[in-house]
Amino acid sequence: MAAYLLRRVLGSIPLVLGIATIIFFVVNLAPGDPTQLLLSPGMRPEVLEQMRANFGLDQPIHVRYLKWVGALLTGDFGYSFSHSRPVLSVIGDMLPNTLLLSGLALLVSFAVGMLLGIVQAVRQHSATDSVLSVVALFFYSMPSFWLALMLILTFSLYARNVWGWPIYFPASGRVSVEYAFLPPLEQLRDRVMHLVLPVASLSLVLAAGVARYMRGSMLEVVRQDYVRTARAKGLSERRVIFRHALRNALIPVITLLGLYLPALFSGTVFIEYVFAWPGMGKTIFEAISTRDYPLVMASSFIFAAMVVAGNLLADVLYALVDPRIRYD
Repeated sequence: MAAYLLRRVLGSIPLVLGIATIIFFVVNLAPGDPTQLLLSPGMRPEVLEQMRANFGLDQPIHVRYLKWVGALLTGDFGYSFSHSRPVLSVIGDMLPNTLLLSGLALLVSFAVGMLLGIVQAVRQHSATDSVLSVVALFFYSMPSFWLALMLILTFSLYARNVWGWPIYFPASGRVSVEYAFLPPLEQLRDRVMHLVLPVASLSLVLAAGVARYMRGSMLEVVRQDYVRTARAKGLSERRVIFRHALRNALIPVITLLGLYLPALFSGTVFIEYVFAWPGMGKTIFEAISTRDYPLVMASSFIFAAMVVAGNLLADVLYALVDPRIRYD
């Protein structure tokens, strides 16, 4: 296992560098540059040229690329034009919030999706199975940003201003304005309340797909001979499902981890913007609008690196769930 992990890590280095190269050229070949946002009427041409020189935009693109890769290998992501501080400092402030949001969404989506898939498989062709299939298909086909807007309208604006519900969820931000003046337990509650709608917007869409995969995988497993043998021995249905069938049914579902990570991170970008969540997604939107090249490239690179790491994690989970898999 250790040798396999080492080979995968070493093999991921060219992939990550290739992704970094694509990101660099896509960003730098796009129309416009950061100086356009700083132009003012009557600005002299020599001032504009000095500004381009300060940003390093007066150099050929291949020179900028070599300098950027060299700095990247040393962990230097450059200087953010819009935040007026190092890119690494900006990412250090925003990345934990994104990891919290996306991590919770991933856990909730797989937990809820697997549970619903098991229920559907155990009660195949029942009314419960039919209803859950329709609900799963409904959420599976729904864009996460549109679902986010509907949740805000329903459980934040209408719940508070129209229906007068005693409990409603905040529509934006990570904490309330009065957060610093709240006691510790109220601060915890405030953080959880701000997480509910963003996590639900991401996890409901992903959970629907997990449920469909889990149902199909579980139906295939429960038809196996060893499951029939377990039932013939008089074991309870709960033990048959959760002790004997579930582990093997998880193997195809684990493949979704690697497939869902790109969708999760891309969805996080839109969800953070909709909910004004102070994370990497909102930062990327703002960096694109201000043409902050170093911040856009660094943020995109980190998202790509996390996807590669997630696929490596999925391979490790295969071996933990299925003892037949050995990486020699």
